[in-house]
Amino acid sequence: DEAARLYRHAAEQGHAMGQFNYGQCLDQGRGVQQDDREAARFYGLAAEQGDAQALFSLGAMCTSGKGVPQDDREAARLYRLA
Repeated sequence: DEAARLYRHAAEQGHAMGQFNYGQCLDQGRGVQQDDREAARFYGLAAEQGDAQALFSLGAMCTSGKGVPQDDREAARLYRLA
């Protein structure tokens, strides 16, 4: 999918919005094969840059244990930062 390809390119260039959007593609399997671990990795990259949506999404993954170890404490920390 062209959108996923463009988001990935932006993500690889270090753009937080691209990292978050590519994480969404991976999380939901839009234009790429669904991959929870990679989605968490890209959300994490964007979260490190302060992207609120990525912080929230990574927090949700920590709450559920989807793609990352389940960790309520880390989820709460991420939600507060978002």
